[in-house]
Amino acid sequence: MTQSFADLKLSPESLHALDRAGFEHPTPIQAQAIPPALAGQDVVGTAATGTGKTAAFLLPIIDRLAATPGKPGPRALVLAPTRELALQIGEELARFGGGRRVRGAVVIGGVGMSAQTDALRHRADVVIATPGRLVDHLQQGSAKLDTLEVLVLDEADRMLDMGFKPQLDRILARVPKKRQTLLFSATMGGEVADFARAHLVRPVRVEVARSGTTAARAEQQVFLAEQHEKLALLLALLERDDVTTLVFTRTKRRADRVWKGIGRAGHKVARIHADRSQAQRRMALDGFKDGTYRVLVATDIAARGIDVAEIGHVVNFDLPHVPEDYVHRVGRTARAAASGRASSFTAPEEKDQLAAIEKLVRAAIPRADVPRDTETFKAEVTRAAEPRDSAPRRAHHARPAAHPKRARPSGGGHGHRAAAAHTAGGHAAKHASGGERSSDAGAKPRSVGSWGPKRRR
Repeated sequence: MTQSFADLKLSPESLHALDRAGFEHPTPIQAQAIPPALAGQDVVGTAATGTGKTAAFLLPIIDRLAATPGKPGPRALVLAPTRELALQIGEELARFGGGRRVRGAVVIGGVGMSAQTDALRHRADVVIATPGRLVDHLQQGSAKLDTLEVLVLDEADRMLDMGFKPQLDRILARVPKKRQTLLFSATMGGEVADFARAHLVRPVRVEVARSGTTAARAEQQVFLAEQHEKLALLLALLERDDVTTLVFTRTKRRADRVWKGIGRAGHKVARIHADRSQAQRRMALDGFKDGTYRVLVATDIAARGIDVAEIGHVVNFDLPHVPEDYVHRVGRTARAAASGRASSFTAPEEKDQLAAIEKLVRAAIPRADVPRDTETFKAEVTRAAEPRDSAPRRAHHARPAAHPKRARPSGGGHGHRAAAAHTAGGHAAKHASGGERSSDAGAKPRSVGSWGPKRRR
């Protein structure tokens, strides 16, 4: 018999909010984690990304804070590794707690501190924060955590992977020892397990997927390609369908280059990484959610916190150095009951990373043929092989000699060429507030090629 939210002993108000939001039945992590959380017990929850962990800790917090009065000041703290995830949790708190007068404050970097200070001092029942910015407030005295009753560590493995342990230790030194602690993670490596043993008291352990388990409905495939072939491969795959696509790169500079190449090919594309302002990141993410952009290029900053319905395709343009990050990336597709596809591009120098990923997920990921015979693939490889000195000559002719210091168009040193390519493709646009280029691509004939000999880079 299918379990209902009413079986979990949630309040009538929470049940009404869930019904209004269209939630019919709890996910496995919700069904197992909510009852002990409501009972005030510490919880360690392990589940794949996209299985409903946010509601599993927010609903018990809201019921607890709405039912019992507390001292003035923040009564619950949720720590998250990225700004995007913190903002997503803040939205869920507003959806489920707004009508219960449970007020939240999102405390993240990239924005001013004054409004956050006001919320921390006067309005916040629940603080949702990234560790670094919260430590800033603690140092300035604008945040006090001595009234805290509940501490949540969301995506704990990612926070530790990102090097936040010193900040976490400083925060934990400022919260009351008598508290409820809920720790949620997609993977449960040694460092996370050690952290849980040190900071939780007799926790209830909930594991609805083995550590290292990827989304069950994600169709995974690996393309063995040279580094110089990766952009051509991506453009060829983008031609096969029109599904939303999230592309992960290892570095910010690489994300910029891939973003430019996708836009030059005529696709609507945005980017998100640490050098983009918070406003630019939010505009890119919102545009990806509402369909303004079909493709989003991101570094691992976006591996957590992107709550977009039905991302059809996740592309690992570069394999992650940390195998667990593969699980989080793939978890961006095939969320909840949806299905999706995950493609990983593996260059010869990344074979050790692929082996580590397959060891983590306990399976060999199927290999797929690189479509080297398609026109798009061949055209991009040819374009990339053009002599590099041809670009400066074109740029020289495009810029009047009388103005050698005139500002270049946005998009990097080859902005003139990129803009020309967009125009030639039939459509060029700039997102009014996100500053991203976008264009529409026409369909081309496609066929699957075979393996070719390796080229020298």
